[in-house]
Amino acid sequence: MSFSLARLRALIVKEFIQMRRDRLTFAMMVGIPLAQLVLFGFAINADPKHLPAAVLVADRGPHGRTIVSALENSSYFDVVRELQTEKEAREALARGTVQFVVNVPEDFSRRLLRGERPALLVEADATDPGTTGNAIGSLPAILDSALRHDLVGPLANLAATAPPVELRVHAHYNPEAITQYNIVPGLMGVVLTMTMVLITALAITRERESGTMENLLSMPTRPAEVLIGKIVPYILVGYIQVALILLAAALLFHVPMLGSVTVLLLVAFVFIIANLAVGITFSTIAENQRQAMQMGFFFFLPQILLSGFMFPFRGMPHWAQVLGELLPLTHFLRIVRGLLLKGNGFADSLFELWPIALFAVIALAIGVKRYRQTLD
Repeated sequence: MSFSLARLRALIVKEFIQMRRDRLTFAMMVGIPLAQLVLFGFAINADPKHLPAAVLVADRGPHGRTIVSALENSSYFDVVRELQTEKEAREALARGTVQFVVNVPEDFSRRLLRGERPALLVEADATDPGTTGNAIGSLPAILDSALRHDLVGPLANLAATAPPVELRVHAHYNPEAITQYNIVPGLMGVVLTMTMVLITALAITRERESGTMENLLSMPTRPAEVLIGKIVPYILVGYIQVALILLAAALLFHVPMLGSVTVLLLVAFVFIIANLAVGITFSTIAENQRQAMQMGFFFFLPQILLSGFMFPFRGMPHWAQVLGELLPLTHFLRIVRGLLLKGNGFADSLFELWPIALFAVIALAIGVKRYRQTLD
């Protein structure tokens, strides 16, 4: 049979007609590349700047104020708090409200004028080495530039010597900047997001495609019983995944586990419910398993890119951080890293847990409502 342009044209027209009928797939084909373009082009930044910093200034002399002014005028640091005690500094770092605490000791100016190279202590939350690395690297140049404006006239001899200040950096929680300490706890949230959403969406969609859902509902069971019976096994699957990742983190990667595993399991329950609810909602929208997978991937993409798993969260522009705060994975990553690496407790985790719980309630309400409408 010879090649026919007429048959080829007919096949192409048929494909366009199918594409037009399957509007959800067409929207995904256009939406996913656009989302990737926007996120990779505008939101991803491997050199985070304007990181929140707090200062603990015991020296009220001119050079102590110079240090604070230099940090405020730098592009890497935003001085957002002035602390009074070391306890406040530890709490701020543990809760992640600031990335750095700069400690200017009481005799800083006096020792500087004597040419004794006073120490300037910088404490950093180093759970994500990619966030803090460049900012710490910029500190010597920032301090040198700032103090050289003060060290003029009779003090010019101090500027001529090598750095007039001894910079001491204490990187907390991951002092050796081991990448696995940051990635492996984060993988727990990524794996749960990917599997919980997809398997729930596919499981219910598969039932509808094969016609077994109608048989199931014709039995003397209520829709709520069917729904709960569908998601409970996946909660257990989620806990098995959590257990496997924790075992691998401890035995293979030697990730420290300073916090309570019980609190971690409680938080994981809320997070699993949130993702299962999203999967249920997708299953009520998708007409088949292929569409369910596409929607799952569309939900998964921003979670990976905007949550802080792959790229520093604080390096993103403000609009991307606002979007990231809406995603449950963002908060789950902070909780898990805080529990394992910082030894945080339940009270420290509550601040990040309530957004996940709120997301779960809203997603579950939408999913149940659409599920009932679908059954009708």
